[in-house]
Amino acid sequence: MINKIAVIGAGQMGEGIAQVFAMAGYQVQLIDVSPAQLAKAEKGITQSLDRQMTKGTLPLSVKEDALKRLSFFETIQNPETIGLALEAVVENFDLKTQLLQDLDAQLPDAAILASNTSSLSITTLAAATKRPDRVIGMHFMNPAPRMPLVEVIRGQATSETTYQIIDHMVRALGKTPVLSQDFPGFIVNRILMPMINEAIYAVHDGVATPQDIDTAMKLGTNQPMGPLELADFIGLDTCLAIIQVLHEGLGDEKYRPCPLLIKYVTSGWLGKKTGRGFYEYAG
Repeated sequence: MINKIAVIGAGQMGEGIAQVFAMAGYQVQLIDVSPAQLAKAEKGITQSLDRQMTKGTLPLSVKEDALKRLSFFETIQNPETIGLALEAVVENFDLKTQLLQDLDAQLPDAAILASNTSSLSITTLAAATKRPDRVIGMHFMNPAPRMPLVEVIRGQATSETTYQIIDHMVRALGKTPVLSQDFPGFIVNRILMPMINEAIYAVHDGVATPQDIDTAMKLGTNQPMGPLELADFIGLDTCLAIIQVLHEGLGDEKYRPCPLLIKYVTSGWLGKKTGRGFYEYAG
């Protein structure tokens, strides 16, 4: 039975995923090469738990227990005890491949390696390791503590045992798993990213302003966030990376990224995290 987890990458996704596992009773090491990023993640998790307490949805004892289960390191401690290592670094194939190879060399043979990739091939990532049968995709939605869905992606070599362990684990986290086969973008992003890309084309072509496009989609299709607001929240660089994977992997021009999206990313306008995307963000 797996009870010790390593989450690699203390960015927005890694932070949220580590919190989810700790609240579900797992011992969690959150790993990042940047001490500053680890400190930011620790503060972010504490603030997230505090907000739940303020709302009356989280007892103090649960918060304290979750924080006790969390530890923050630059490298994995006691790797022989880790049953699952989940990478949540940026959406870059070479970086993820190298990281999975490093984990493969460090961790015991029985450990499962998971990727939080939002679009990259699990089969190809797994093939870079010596345990492709124990490599799987676990794509959490953002923000991980609040979103109830986890896409579970089976690579070509992922074993039934590995899949069943992860399916059970996702349910133990209080999340709902959906199984996706290993196609570019999986389920959510194969549908979501073309919509976001088309909304960006609508801005590019002068159909309407970002504000009016978002208002139309929120009021006309009952979406809680408009596609451009959502793109800013996700990060325009992440959106571009996923759309490029769809375009290259599926070979269809309908997935071609909008030139305006490329222009914004090249300019460093990445959305909320940089203070500027399709909207401007104070602070």
